[in-house]
Amino acid sequence: MSDLSRRLLPLLGNPGHSGGARDAMTCLYRCGNACDHPAPNSSANPYLGDIVSAGMSRRGVVQASAASALVLGLGGSLVSASPAAAATPVAHGGGHHKPVPQKAGKLTFQAVAPNTADAVTIPPGYQTSVVLRWGDPVVPGAPKFSLTQQTGASQSKQFGYNNDFVGVIPLPGEKNRALLVVNHEYTNEDLMFPGFVSQDALTSDQIEAAIAAHGLSVVEIERVGRTGQWKPAKGHRLRYNKRITALSTEFKLTGPAAGSAALRTAADPRGYTVIGTLNNCAGGVTPWGTVLSGEENFNQYFVGGDAVDAATKTKFNRYGITTTARYPSGSRKWDRVQERFDLAKHPNEANRFGWIVEVDPLNPGAPPRKHTAMGRFKHEGANVIVARSGHVVAYMGDDERFDYLYKFVSEKKYIKSDAPWARKHNLSLLESGTLYVAKVTGDSPAAEIDGTGKLPKDGRFDGKGVWIKLVSGNRSFVPGMTAADVLTYTRLAGDAVGATKMDRPEDVQPSLRTGKIYAAMTNNSNRGVGANAPADEANPRNANKHGHIFEIVEDCGDHTATKFTWSLPIVCGDPAAADTYFGGYDKSAVSPISCPDNVAFDSAGNLWISTDGNALGTNDGLFATPIEGKEKGHLKQFLTVPKGAETCGPFITSDDKSVFTAVQHPGEITGASVEKPASVWPDGDYAKPAVIVTWRTDGGPVGS
Repeated sequence: MSDLSRRLLPLLGNPGHSGGARDAMTCLYRCGNACDHPAPNSSANPYLGDIVSAGMSRRGVVQASAASALVLGLGGSLVSASPAAAATPVAHGGGHHKPVPQKAGKLTFQAVAPNTADAVTIPPGYQTSVVLRWGDPVVPGAPKFSLTQQTGASQSKQFGYNNDFVGVIPLPGEKNRALLVVNHEYTNEDLMFPGFVSQDALTSDQIEAAIAAHGLSVVEIERVGRTGQWKPAKGHRLRYNKRITALSTEFKLTGPAAGSAALRTAADPRGYTVIGTLNNCAGGVTPWGTVLSGEENFNQYFVGGDAVDAATKTKFNRYGITTTARYPSGSRKWDRVQERFDLAKHPNEANRFGWIVEVDPLNPGAPPRKHTAMGRFKHEGANVIVARSGHVVAYMGDDERFDYLYKFVSEKKYIKSDAPWARKHNLSLLESGTLYVAKVTGDSPAAEIDGTGKLPKDGRFDGKGVWIKLVSGNRSFVPGMTAADVLTYTRLAGDAVGATKMDRPEDVQPSLRTGKIYAAMTNNSNRGVGANAPADEANPRNANKHGHIFEIVEDCGDHTATKFTWSLPIVCGDPAAADTYFGGYDKSAVSPISCPDNVAFDSAGNLWISTDGNALGTNDGLFATPIEGKEKGHLKQFLTVPKGAETCGPFITSDDKSVFTAVQHPGEITGASVEKPASVWPDGDYAKPAVIVTWRTDGGPVGS
């Protein structure tokens, strides 16, 4: 670790990490070198080929209503959503909003060529600008950023590090003002502190600054004229601006596991209040105007796992917490300033992370909440849709090799009203409900799935699936586990019921136009390697380094159903390679894509995909493709990010005038430092994570 900043700078990092081309430095700081360790899922779950042969068990699966889903758009003038033809507009903020969808069809922008430039590259006819960068003021009165005098107190008022999820919330009664909500996933001390030598050499102020740089930022923004450009608002009270940090922000636990024995600590003997949030990756915007944020690689922040008892070690191992040494490789050693990160003294502290967080940006005084009813795992994020029955359905991925897809169905129903009492009710929707995990089968003979990515004889990777019920309210459906057990150790519950091992399921997003659900399977370099689960129809390539997109169609269009069909509309990689697929579209006309991470939709229903760890040797980027009609599969690259960076977000405003993108960890390349940066984006001095916005110069809709 201490010599990391002294290694030579390769052009694009060390291929092979994370299955793609993620650099070793990113692997260290982002996930604690997760891919250098055995996958935490060592369960003997049958792989899909076995299930096809034996037939899928439906034991414990309860049939849900067959009613069709009512696909609801998010209200307000800015929310990235568009309703299906039969949709009813959702009340939000100051009133009702009926988005006017753009006509679905051909994407008109000129595809950006793959490159290795230290810049954001966009199509002709577009402009881009930085909205916020690391260290910019957030809270009124924030001190000016000083690279050499960082403290927890100052960073708690400034824009945090490594922005990932981006959400935009309309301000009630305002057409040209909104709230930008951003996750800050992790820190890289090599690139934050001049003269960095090792974690041991950091001062207490620097460690507290790093802890405070995690969390979320809420910032009021305003449109620039009539363009698609946005910038931080000026000249107002900015009463909504807020920093949520891992250092000191109090979170409330809700749901069946709140207050359970596994969530109690010496500092919180009741088990209802947690300090901070960790490794927040993707997220989603709800119809009632809140933001959901997923706690992902929280395991890497804890030390002392070697000192816990054997039963606890088994649980910790399933979540990737090191139990063989006091300090994991590359440990940040936060226990130096906050003892709660030492599991030898506070073994339950780790159980208080790995949840879905809900933040209400419109009520800055409200404490953010962690919803235990939605399960605990390495959440990439959560995105919701309202079923015709009125129940809210959230889809979630567990971002780990060979882990699972989940669905949550609320117990209560969404109320479509602007009234304060209705919003209060809607704010409780994610506190109780039913949690499911996915089990899938392919419809092709196992012999036709040989691990090369060759299409089976029917020309499609597709099949069927069921949602297996894990817990409903306070009732567990997993033998030997209580409801609190299932929700706190959800991975173990998924193992017990035989869920299907997937290739790093990350962002999962319902299309509000069609009701179909799309999940990014980023990659899995261990698929079919050694004793690991081999390729199956849902994950059709061994040593899968490029990833794919997984599409779900719920039975009868009902998002509360327990059956679904699935297919792979895109199998990523070099279009010239035989193991790629783009919905049947002419592959000579599509852009190369590798390692899909986050997904979003514009109002025309086009799917936008950001990438993380491009294994094709060029910078990560943002892509778009129609998913219906003659242009289905015609994927085009919209932008690229600078050297060493990952593309996060994206968020497209409902008028299609603006695309927000988070540029995470620019210049994160082995050997880089503040003094010797591998990237000088965006200001020409040293690398800074930042959120950008891109728009058409003629004022037209982006994309199409």
